[in-house]
Amino acid sequence: MNIGEIARRAGVSRSTVSYALSGKRAVSEVTRRRILRVIDEAGYRPNASARALAEGRTRTIGLVIPPAGRRLTPIQLGFVAGIVAAAGRHELDVLLSPSGGEHDRSFERIIEGRRVDGVILTEIRLRDARAARLRDSGVPFVSIGHTVGAEAGSWVDLDYEGLAAGCVHHLADLGHRVIALLNRPREFLDSGYGPASRALAGFTAATAARSLDATTVCCPDDATAGQNRVEDLLAARPEITGIVTVNEAALPGVERALRRLGRAVPALFSVTGVVGRHWAEEFHPPLTAADVPVEEMADRAVELLAERISAPAAPARHVLLRPPISLRASTAPPSP
Repeated sequence: MNIGEIARRAGVSRSTVSYALSGKRAVSEVTRRRILRVIDEAGYRPNASARALAEGRTRTIGLVIPPAGRRLTPIQLGFVAGIVAAAGRHELDVLLSPSGGEHDRSFERIIEGRRVDGVILTEIRLRDARAARLRDSGVPFVSIGHTVGAEAGSWVDLDYEGLAAGCVHHLADLGHRVIALLNRPREFLDSGYGPASRALAGFTAATAARSLDATTVCCPDDATAGQNRVEDLLAARPEITGIVTVNEAALPGVERALRRLGRAVPALFSVTGVVGRHWAEEFHPPLTAADVPVEEMADRAVELLAERISAPAAPARHVLLRPPISLRASTAPPSP
């Protein structure tokens, strides 16, 4: 079954069938319905390559992820899965491209070769050369996270600054006076990684506003580091009664450290933060946290990119999400 046979059965020209499928030119409603009825009866599916050639599009988007040599965290894998699923609903395929160091060649190939119709950037820095490169190339793009420079286009992000501040206020309202922030790795903060930088800003501003005694600690994205950091932190500052974290991969280690130190949660210690829902529910007891809405962020990013591809000259759109802090069982007033 091909477009010529569809045209013959519907009693119209091949070009009329093409226009009915692509929407490039108006076709009467009666004719369009007749064509669609023939297509449904025949089970016809347009050839993807031919359709892409006719539309001048690849029907593929690029997803730029961290370097292949770096283990992706569960939340990063969640974004990949969410974007692939959302792209499928828009009849788009996804080409994964690592960036950073020697992997920048892969990033350049998808731009220079026009192998994709648009790009979704992840792991955004406050100043991000990749966003500037895409802006200059004219390739439509959307970022999960946002920069502070002129290179910013359309983006979807989480209000890490406001949410980290909200966690501080939650602990302060419970009566905690000495708290700490367990942040992402030091190299992330030094490079201007958006979530780490904004969480630090929100934590610092909120602890100052509430006149709290505050400490900040950077931590690699793994459980062993989480355990070591918390044990070292409480050895140096035993008066700390609560932690705010944006490092979900460290949470199993945080739990082990507190158990080993006899700091029962929440009776003797409180933990809260901004993490994926899975990690919050796996913590013992379940973590009071602002849950990162991975699926919603992925959906919105693909939706914005589809809009950018269809209308490249349209104004950039920004989506800043502020999920509520879900009160579970890991926070309570500090013990006397």
